Amino acid sequence: MEFFKIKKDIPFMRHALIFNVVSLVTFLAAVFFLFSRGLHLSVEFTGGTVMEVSYSQPADLSKVRGLVSGLGFADVQVQNFGTAREVMIRLPVQKGVTSAQQSDKVLAALKADDPKVNLRRTEFVGPQVGDELAADGLKALGMVVAGIMIYLAFRFEWKFAVAAIIANLHDVIIILGFFAFFQWEFSLAVLAAVLAVLGYSVNESVVIFDRIRENFRRYRKMNTVEIIDNAITSTISRTIITHGSTQIMVLSMLLFGGETLHYFAMALTIGILFGIYSSVFVAAAIAMWLGIKREDLVKAAGKKDDGTVDPNDPNAGATV
Repeated sequence: MEFFKIKKDIPFMRHALIFNVVSLVTFLAAVFFLFSRGLHLSVEFTGGTVMEVSYSQPADLSKVRGLVSGLGFADVQVQNFGTAREVMIRLPVQKGVTSAQQSDKVLAALKADDPKVNLRRTEFVGPQVGDELAADGLKALGMVVAGIMIYLAFRFEWKFAVAAIIANLHDVIIILGFFAFFQWEFSLAVLAAVLAVLGYSVNESVVIFDRIRENFRRYRKMNTVEIIDNAITSTISRTIITHGSTQIMVLSMLLFGGETLHYFAMALTIGILFGIYSSVFVAAAIAMWLGIKREDLVKAAGKKDDGTVDPNDPNAGATV
């Protein structure tokens, strides 16, 4: 399905160097902020107190969050757990304050507002758990990257695999750079969004790469730059439909999903926008600079194993 069809190819690769310089500067800035400021990790990574309380009626999360924050706790996570009457509260570690003291202080404030609130459970999540989660997250990221490279190398060619991974890691680092610069809370939900962006971004790259391979088979008088420009131009309508509908859904979570989904949706929003950019201007351009050519993807058309022309080959003698 297409909303429109562009008849004349847009010369994307003519400006590839400029756009990749911009990408490089953005990438280096993200790396700088990651090392200079670091990520503002959530309770799941740093350790803290987890409380579960129940109300006699659906809880007002904004009100609960305001009460807990008013006690001097920064970066409090408040969300429903199970039902609308069950609330989970995550409190960060405070120096000189025990987990029991934290939970008693919070429970007293909640009971002062609603005497019927009950404490279901409270527990301390140690930093060693946070270290384990961080290590598992890095392992998951590494496995995703390795899997994508192997898949693309088998389906297309190693140059495409290298180009796609560079572009996708470019997206991930930039997302992390935003979180480091603005010191947004980095939680397990955000990590899940980062992994989702990896898969989402590589899907766009695969669509373009597949069209490039198809064009190499169809248009034998076009050079590599023209082939890539045609592939990107011919998939623009699909890109607008797919990414537009996805972005609308993510923006709805960002604007109306509340505090719980805010940073998850923020990571997806940044990732989708940069995923489109990197697939067109980074992945395709890097593949071009690595010297991708027709012979890398297509067996010499119309040639039998003995070098003679095969009249039954549909690609034999194909021209633009």
